Amino acid sequence: MPRGKIELENYVESLSILDAEGNVDSSLEPKLEPQELRKILRAMLLARRYDERMLKLQRQGRIGTYGPALGQEAASLGPAYVLSKNDWLVPSFREPAAMLYRGWPMERLILWWGGNEIGARTPDGVRDTPICVPVASQCLYGAGIAWGCKLRHDGTVAVCFVGDGGTSEGDFHEAMNVAGAFNLPLVCIIQNNQWAISLPRKKQSAATTLAQKAISYGFNGMQVDGNDILAMITAAGEAVDRARRGGGPTIIEAVTYRLGVHTTADDPKKYRTEEEVEQWKCRDPLSRFYKYLKKRGVLDDKARDVMEEEIGAEITAAVENAEKYEPDILEPFHHCFETMPNYLEAQLGEFRAYLDAASGGEGGASGQDNPALYRQVH
Repeated sequence: MPRGKIELENYVESLSILDAEGNVDSSLEPKLEPQELRKILRAMLLARRYDERMLKLQRQGRIGTYGPALGQEAASLGPAYVLSKNDWLVPSFREPAAMLYRGWPMERLILWWGGNEIGARTPDGVRDTPICVPVASQCLYGAGIAWGCKLRHDGTVAVCFVGDGGTSEGDFHEAMNVAGAFNLPLVCIIQNNQWAISLPRKKQSAATTLAQKAISYGFNGMQVDGNDILAMITAAGEAVDRARRGGGPTIIEAVTYRLGVHTTADDPKKYRTEEEVEQWKCRDPLSRFYKYLKKRGVLDDKARDVMEEEIGAEITAAVENAEKYEPDILEPFHHCFETMPNYLEAQLGEFRAYLDAASGGEGGASGQDNPALYRQVH
C-alpha cells in the first residue's frame, strides 16, 4: 500500500449567529416568531434568576452544595427547545434551563439540591432522566436510551449533556463509540465552560476542538458559540433532525464559560483570574440575546421588567412550596426498586425497629409523624 493521506468522510463545522452586541448574521438567522423569541428570553431569565436564588439558599444553609449554571443558559436551553415532548433529555447538573423548559417543577429541583429523593422523580409526561452528578455517566444513559429509540422505530431521539472535563472519562468514550458503531439517534452536547473544576481546557485535551472527537467515532461534530442561543437552536435542530431521519449521532461542542463557582464548595479565585471572568461577561448569553430582541423590536425594557416581576414571584412561590415539603423518612428504601429485594426489606425492618426505639415505641415512620426525630436522624 503506498503512502498517502486518508480521506475522512466525517467533518467538523463551526457556527455563530449573534455577536456580543446582539448583531445577527441574517443569512443564518433562524425564522422564529416574536412570541417564540419572548418565550426563549423568559426561559433564560427564569433559569438565571433561579440559579441566583439557589446560590443564596445554599449560603443560608437551606439547601446543600449547589452547582451553578451562571452563563451557560443558552447551551442547555437551545437543545431543549428543539426537542419534541416524546424525545429524551439526559442532563448532567448544569442544565436547569433545559429542565425547567421541559416541564420540571422548580420546587422539585430545589428539593433535589436539598437532598430529598422526590427531586429525582421525573414528572409525569416528561421523558427526562434526573440530575446526574457522576461525571460523564449520563452519556451512557443517553446512548442506551438512544438505542431503545432506534429499536422502537418511533422517530424519537436522545440528547445528553457532558462537560469538557467529562470528555476525558471512559464513560464518554464508550457511549460515543456505541453511538457511532450502531448509528444511534443521539446528540451529545459538550458544555465546554473552559474549566473542569480547576483544570483548564488547554490541559484537558491537546485536540484543537472537542467537537472533532466525533470523527474518531465515525460521525460529525460541530463547535458552536454556546453563548449564542440562536446558534445553539440552529445547531441542535439540525442534529436532532438528522438523528430523527436515521442519520446517526452528532457531538456539539458548546463553547461557553462558567461565570460562577464550580460548586458552592469551590473558590475559583485560587486558579483563575478576575480579568478572564470579566472578558467572558461581555459574551453573556442573556444580555446579547436581549440586545438582539430590542433591535428587532420584539421586547422593550418595560416588558422585560414585567417579565422579571412574574419570574421573581414564581421563584418565591417555588421556594415556599419546597420548604413546606415534609419528607418521608423511609423514602430512600422505596426509591430504587419497583419490587423491594429481600435484603432491603430486612434493612427496612431494622430501621423501623430503630425508629420505634428512638421514639419510645410511638412509631416515627415519616417526617410528618415525627419531625423532630426526622431532623435527629438526618
